[in-house]
Formats: sequence, structure tokens, C-alpha cells
Amino acid sequence: MMPWLILGLVAVPLIVLAFVVSRRKTAAGEQPAKDDEQARARTEQEFAEAEAYEAKWREEDEKRFHRERLP
Repeated sequence: MMPWLILGLVAVPLIVLAFVVSRRKTAAGEQPAKDDEQARARTEQEFAEAEAYEAKWREEDEKRFHRERLP
């Protein structure tokens, strides 16, 4: 009986506390870092370049699709 009592009063709260602390650290680690304006502008430029490349690639892929002969 005594080991179960010790388990219930000591081990379970410690496990719950460890879980709460680990969740708090994980949530804190998921927050984005504070970006300065230069980094934000660079990110926006990279996204714009990627979207332009994707549009060009889609257009070329569509042309290539229409040139292919289907069996």
C-alpha cells in the first residue's frame, strides 16, 4: 500500500510537472524570431521571385504538354 501512495503523491505530480514544462519550452521555441525590416523585405523578394519562376515554369510546362503526342 505504501509504494502506491508514494507513487501517487510524488511520482505522478513530477511527471505532470515535467510534461507542462516541456510543453511550455516547445511553445516558446515555436514562436518566430523578431525580423528586422531588411530581413522581412528579403523574404518578400524571395517569395516574389519564387512565384515568378513558378508562373514561368507552369507556362513552359503547358506548352510542352500541348506539343507532346499522346498515344
